[in-house]
Amino acid sequence: MSSLPNYPGARISGCWTLTSDGRGAGEGSLDRLLPSVSTGLSPRKRTTSQCKSEPPLLRTSKRTIYTAGRPPWYNEHGTQSKEAFVIGLCGGSASGKTTVARKIIEALDVPWVVLLSMDSFYKVLSSEQQARAASNNYNFDHPDAFDFDLLTHTLRKLKQGKSVKIPVYDFTTHGRQKEWKTVYGASVIIFEGIMAFTDKALLQLLDMKIFVDTDSDIRLVRRLRRDITERGRDIEGVIKQYNKYVKPAFEQYIEPTMRLADIVVPRGGGNMVAIDLIVQHVHSQLEERELSVRAALASAHQAQPLPQTLSVLESTPQVKGMHTIIRNKETSRDEFIFYSKRLMRLLIERALSFLPSQPHVVQTPQGQDYEGRTFHGKRITGVSILRAGETMEPALRAVCKDVRIGKILIQTNQDTGEPELHYLRLPKDISEDHVILMDCTVSTGAAAMMAVRVLLDHDVQEDKILLVSLLMAEMGVHSVAYAFPQVKIITTAVDKKVNDLFHIIPGIGNFGDRYFGTDAPPDWSDDEMDEPSY
Repeated sequence: MSSLPNYPGARISGCWTLTSDGRGAGEGSLDRLLPSVSTGLSPRKRTTSQCKSEPPLLRTSKRTIYTAGRPPWYNEHGTQSKEAFVIGLCGGSASGKTTVARKIIEALDVPWVVLLSMDSFYKVLSSEQQARAASNNYNFDHPDAFDFDLLTHTLRKLKQGKSVKIPVYDFTTHGRQKEWKTVYGASVIIFEGIMAFTDKALLQLLDMKIFVDTDSDIRLVRRLRRDITERGRDIEGVIKQYNKYVKPAFEQYIEPTMRLADIVVPRGGGNMVAIDLIVQHVHSQLEERELSVRAALASAHQAQPLPQTLSVLESTPQVKGMHTIIRNKETSRDEFIFYSKRLMRLLIERALSFLPSQPHVVQTPQGQDYEGRTFHGKRITGVSILRAGETMEPALRAVCKDVRIGKILIQTNQDTGEPELHYLRLPKDISEDHVILMDCTVSTGAAAMMAVRVLLDHDVQEDKILLVSLLMAEMGVHSVAYAFPQVKIITTAVDKKVNDLFHIIPGIGNFGDRYFGTDAPPDWSDDEMDEPSY
């Protein structure tokens, strides 16, 4: 781990040990006898394992919109250039690991933080093991109780920026629920568990290792309260399990890993000095990893021939006439919508011609064979880049019966000028689909690149992505084609220039504002992601 910021304290066995008043403490003088100070947060429910992203701005039963967007996690080549920062939290059962994790999340005050619990990765028990668990005779505090292969694979993939599915463990039935939780988009991952430091492969994935050190009597009281009130256990069973499995496992497997920690936190979530130190270091690491993708795109790929992956709708008199109407600043909103929809329908039909097909023979009502063709793939899914891309959904639905639709919200950070991912809702098993990615205008290509990167992170194959747009700038075409050479790009027109404000020249104006009848701000640009048209 890179060097930690200076803080008053004593260096012990390669880690910082901090008391709640900021004084360094030796092992013999650790003040560990008081319970954690109340966090002000509601008691956690652990009937099932947890894995949450915080903090949301708006959460409903169907969607979560975050307070701030996720900045680019890839470079102008479309490849990942920074991994998520992973914090490992270890400690005995009921030591307060999750409380510390939530305090860190609260103090970090950054979006796209994922809390990953080791409790989600208990192994599936056999019938015989289920019976032993029901009578408190199964050791859940032994390394063999965890699926380390799945855990390591999941954490590595999440650190790489990929979408992952997390099992949900039910502590009342001692089994995994049928539905797994999908997690994606982490700038910071906080991984907590009693065996977080016992596996070498897991240790290699941790950028910062924290041990939560809490007195054994306090941990026993907390475990009694939790298991009785939240998991329906009886007091005798909890004490039996604690003495037979929990206490010996802590002494044999967990306590020895304290020496591997970068920071030891006595007294858990009440130790705000230690949490402040952790947050300070994480912030410094995130600052070092900041990227500037937009500037790189604006200066790249100049004077290059248009790529072969680009298909431009033939400029017939009809197409040219419709462009004349929608580009005219005097065109009424009603006519702008009407002719935009006509162009969208032609554009979608053109895009469908690039989907794979295979010969298919049918019999006509006259009893004759007709040698035709049929779609050769599992499904077609449309994904719109909000908000302007959403206007293309009716055209897709009109020609693709029962098509599935996903949505991605990307907006420009007005301070940095970079695109940021704010929200996504993608259909299940999208990795098996051919995806039509829709945005109305593309200038630098930064938002389109981010959307393609999201699809790739969800295991959609690059050659199964078709980017469709009414109007594109040459810069945007080059940016997408250079980063993702297997993505097919389909548009009705390509304009040559982008000005200093990233407006397409001659362009079409702010498509979303003209379509929806809203007023563009004085400094609008084709890259402004309330009207997402990078």
